[in-house]
Amino acid sequence: MSRIRSKDTKPEIIVRKLCHSLGLRFRLHKKDLPGKPDLTFKKYQTVVQVHGCFWHSHSCKFGQVKPKTNSELWSEKRAKTKARDKKNISALQELGWCALVVWECETKNREALERKIAGYFSDKVFFDY
Repeated sequence: MSRIRSKDTKPEIIVRKLCHSLGLRFRLHKKDLPGKPDLTFKKYQTVVQVHGCFWHSHSCKFGQVKPKTNSELWSEKRAKTKARDKKNISALQELGWCALVVWECETKNREALERKIAGYFSDKVFFDY
């Protein structure tokens, strides 16, 4: 567990590079916001959370994997993570922030990820392609 990163993960770096290439400027891991969001776009009052499919129990095939050892411990841990995510997003929304969740499996298709992020920000910012 100590070797599992919470910052600067491969999917997070992919999302950062994509956002930067789209002209979006951000801050990383703002400690004054609930859940220390991965990317914070203050200008747009928006945060982007990059979630690992396994750790945050995504509905994809990677998120539905059930470990064979200590399965009860893992199911409790993942349930708590899911509840914490929900609580953090609600707290952000109460503060007037919008939240976008990007899943690890979505980072494997750059074009689809670009459409998702650009579509989300399209009403907030003008993209010059």
